Amino acid sequence: MELIKKKGEFLSDLRHWNGENLSRYPWVTNERTPFTPVRRALPMLNLAIISSAGAYINGTEPFDTSSKDGDLEFREFPIELDAADMSYAAKGFDPKAVTDDRNSQIPIDRLLEYEANSVIGKLNDVWWSLSPWIPNAARVADEMVPAIVERLERYNVQAALLIPASKLCHQTLGVLARGIEEAGIPTMMISVDKAVSEQVKAPRTNFYDGEYGSVAGEPNWQQYQLRILDEALRTMETFDQPGMRKLVVDLETQVEAARGER
Repeated sequence: MELIKKKGEFLSDLRHWNGENLSRYPWVTNERTPFTPVRRALPMLNLAIISSAGAYINGTEPFDTSSKDGDLEFREFPIELDAADMSYAAKGFDPKAVTDDRNSQIPIDRLLEYEANSVIGKLNDVWWSLSPWIPNAARVADEMVPAIVERLERYNVQAALLIPASKLCHQTLGVLARGIEEAGIPTMMISVDKAVSEQVKAPRTNFYDGEYGSVAGEPNWQQYQLRILDEALRTMETFDQPGMRKLVVDLETQVEAARGER
């Protein structure tokens, strides 16, 4: 299945795009979606995280967010890497939340808690970091997808959780999720941009009314982050076909906030 429908038309439109204003950006629009059933229960899964918050190690070269095509490289980090050692090449989102609390975009601590409590079998030994600014979705499909799939297979990943940070990287990770499922690995994407997610059509998407830059939950709010992850992960097994579902975290969280129960 094509990861991008009418890729030639997309590339032609992209050549005429001004390079900055997303209101004129030629968003990918797909109709059909690849799909791989979840073959293992959560307590038996080796789960990987793929983040597009632009994380990089302090003192190393940040992602290039000035290129018209975007930075197609990705970084691979051990889960033991300390959050204090990370910086973020942010574009399209405010990095304050993820800088204050990495778990608002890269919920490693929350997922390690799940591993310790046998909610998931294992959090994969490494996680992957992408740029939040990759306008050339065709290059994502042609170059990034096979490279990421090779790494996932190398680590025997049985499911991947994809968490975008900006509007544009909802598209990037949607295309990536399509390619990962085409390769036979089930995915789950958490979204706060229903419109972009509906257009790109990742195989499994859970969306809610959150904010760019804190898609995995507001910073320093453990229970909110856990509620989002719990709902998103537990629905992986219940999808029997591609689709989008709305998380029901909002109302309960608003009541907690009003009571000061954060």
